[in-house]
Amino acid sequence: MTNELPDASLKHIARLSVRLWDRYYVPAKLRSDPVYSAVAKELADTELPVLDIGCGLGLLGFYLREAGFKPEITGFDYDTRKISSALRMAERGDYAGLVFLTGDARTGLPEHGGNVVILDILQFFTRVEQGALLQAAAARVAAGGRLVIRSGLEDDSARFRITVAGDWLAKLTLWMKAAPVCYPTRELFESVLGAAGLKVRVGPLWGGTPFNNHLIVAERQL
Repeated sequence: MTNELPDASLKHIARLSVRLWDRYYVPAKLRSDPVYSAVAKELADTELPVLDIGCGLGLLGFYLREAGFKPEITGFDYDTRKISSALRMAERGDYAGLVFLTGDARTGLPEHGGNVVILDILQFFTRVEQGALLQAAAARVAAGGRLVIRSGLEDDSARFRITVAGDWLAKLTLWMKAAPVCYPTRELFESVLGAAGLKVRVGPLWGGTPFNNHLIVAERQL
C-alpha cells in the first residue's frame, strides 16, 4: 500500500462527489491535509478492518482504497447529509468493502474488532464524553491493531488559539454542525488509553497548516 496518492487518484475521488462544491473541496483537502498519508502509513502493515469514527464524507476510506488498502472500512458519522454523500460516492466508484453508517458516537459505536480511526471530532465532546469515547474506541482495537487519532491539543500556544478560531469558523459557515466544546490534552490520551492496555505515542502533525494538530497512535500488542 502506498502512502501518497498521485494527482490522478485525487481527481478520481473528487469526480465521485455529489455536490459541485465538494468536487473542488475534496482534491484541495486531500492534497493539503497531511493526515491522510499519515493514517495510511500507520495502517500500511495491517490486514485488520478499520472503523472510522466521525468519517464525514468518507474521504479517509476513499483515500485508503485508492492507496491499495484492502480490508473492510466502516465509516460512522452523525451528519446524515455527509453519510448520504459518502454512500453515493462509494456506489459511483464501485468500491467494495466500504460501509457508511449514521449514528452518534455519544450513544454507542458499531460492533468492531480491528483498527480504529478518530479524526478531528474530540473537541466537540465534553471531557467526560471524550474519556468515554476513547475507552469505547480502545475496546474495539484488536491485538496487533491501532487506534489512530488526529486532534488539536489544548495548550498555551498560538497554534492552539488558531485551532479554536478555525473550528468556530467551520461552525459559523455551517460546514460543521457543532461548535467546539473542550479540547483534549496529551495527558488525557496517555492516561485513558494507557489504562486500556494500549501503548501510546503522541507527535505533531502540523504539515503546512497553522493548527495545533497532533497524531496520537495507540497500539495493542499481539
